[in-house]
Amino acid sequence: MNVRLEKSIISQCNKSNGERSVWWRGTWWSRKVLADLAGQYEEKLRESGFREGGRIAALMPNCPAFLALMIAVWKAGGTLTPLNLQAGLSSTLDVLQHSDVSAVFVPQGMEQLAEGIAASGVPAMPVPLDGVLPSFQSKKCEGSDPEIAVLFYTSGTTGKPKGVPITHSNLYDNVSKSIKHFKDLVDEDIFINTLPNFHTLGFTTSGLLPLFGGYPQVLLPTFMPPENAIEAIKAAEVTVMIAVPTMVALMLGVIARGAEAPSTLRLLVTGGDRFPQRLDARTQQMLGVSVLEGYGLTETSPVVALNEGVQQRKLGTVGKVLEGYDIEVRDNDGNLLPVGTEGALWLRGPSVFGGYFKAPEITREKFRDGWFNTGDVVKMDEDGYMTMVDRVTDIAIVGGFNVYPTEVEAVLQQMPGIRESAVVGVKHPVSGEIIKAYVIPSGDPKITSREVVSFCRDKLAHYKIPRIVEFIDEMPRSSIGKILKRELRKR
Repeated sequence: MNVRLEKSIISQCNKSNGERSVWWRGTWWSRKVLADLAGQYEEKLRESGFREGGRIAALMPNCPAFLALMIAVWKAGGTLTPLNLQAGLSSTLDVLQHSDVSAVFVPQGMEQLAEGIAASGVPAMPVPLDGVLPSFQSKKCEGSDPEIAVLFYTSGTTGKPKGVPITHSNLYDNVSKSIKHFKDLVDEDIFINTLPNFHTLGFTTSGLLPLFGGYPQVLLPTFMPPENAIEAIKAAEVTVMIAVPTMVALMLGVIARGAEAPSTLRLLVTGGDRFPQRLDARTQQMLGVSVLEGYGLTETSPVVALNEGVQQRKLGTVGKVLEGYDIEVRDNDGNLLPVGTEGALWLRGPSVFGGYFKAPEITREKFRDGWFNTGDVVKMDEDGYMTMVDRVTDIAIVGGFNVYPTEVEAVLQQMPGIRESAVVGVKHPVSGEIIKAYVIPSGDPKITSREVVSFCRDKLAHYKIPRIVEFIDEMPRSSIGKILKRELRKR
């Protein structure tokens, strides 16, 4: 399938009922205004010498300029590389060297960052978040397949960034199948786009999906502080929010402190990390909605599975797999496992990428006969609902027994006095590894390490019980709020 996403988006922008496309700083933009801005961006790109197969990097928050640049780059036959504005100059330069982009765009007001990038030989321009691109000169770069729409960078569990090329066909398949799979969507829905756009969850499900499906979206450059997000939801009458669990917890905290809850929100979808089941009742009570949990990876564009709707959801699962995926649950030797057995998830289908950018060795490690190894441990039930167990890389082996940290964390979260916990395996000369728990106490009641171990002893097998408990003030987190266990292991 050879598709071009910008044609579908521009077609939506030309519809007569396109009076609302993006909500920006309290005002609705029409689809035509957004399309016209994208057209101006395309003209500037072509004037700069940018050619088909080139790559443009964007270190920008969610804003009209980012969406316009995305459309313009695609119309010019290029690839967009969205990057983390908060990553720091050194990390950014490493990625820019690997991605070999023609130019970089940063927000106005960050001229120092642009100068630092330009000093490395890559043209870098500050741009207004809602205005026209300045004139510039593109750098010649090694061309790539114009079918590649986006080049994401993900560190996964290794900490070393990997380039993930996602094609127009990958995104078209994933977005169209997600809309079809999501039973509760209606034509009048309004999305909020506040997840970071350099992460595929935000880019695809909060930014691209509304544009592709013709749904208005509210653009927020950042979710923090959560009070601003809640006010934007109320002001623009948002009905659909796609979030990570940390965002939901922060919103509930704001409402618990007295903020008025939004009344229009009716669909709340979470991804990017496991949703703590204990939060569901609070979410229903305080926000008036049930959480629909989903699962995906950068390499799958990203959605793999999703609870289809409020009536169909199974709490604690990530729902059913999207149409078009072939899935297998395998053991460590690659043998197929029966339904209900925990094992590694392997996928193939039109949403799955073709291999890592300039990394054939890693690609060969992750693919086998056209099947992609996700690195995640899952369990499927008889009804086709998927439960996430853990990542293969997070499993601890204690005396020859596998220990899934999420199982231990689920027990810890039941203990009064624990606000949050994370479990890792640490090396041990006798048993190979032992379990260590990092705990953020709630402060009331105050707890001790001995009490934590005693609590777990009544609920877990002996080899799963934490032997070390360390109390900390905060967890190391990724840009979307996921706990970085590799950082905990370094301690």
